[in-house]
Amino acid sequence: MDLYKWAQKLGPLCPGDLLLDCFALAAEVRVTDMQASPYDVSGYGLEPVAIETPEGKAEYVRRQRGFAERAAVLRARLVAVCAAALGIAASPAAR
Repeated sequence: MDLYKWAQKLGPLCPGDLLLDCFALAAEVRVTDMQASPYDVSGYGLEPVAIETPEGKAEYVRRQRGFAERAAVLRARLVAVCAAALGIAASPAAR
């Protein structure tokens, strides 16, 4: 959600595709959070992720790692947008 928040705060400086990519990731993270919650979300067409079982925990960890990898790419893109707006070179880690 933080990436989406900062993309939104950048307003017109943030390219639309980057904003949408950040929103899509935030939405997927939220769905996983709902699936891993103790509440029954099957009425929304979501299958639970039973994090109290070894299989469910492994699935949750797998998803979180995937989110982290995708977030790193989006974060680098956001840093590049900020650097360009400020007229400075982005660090090599942000490229």
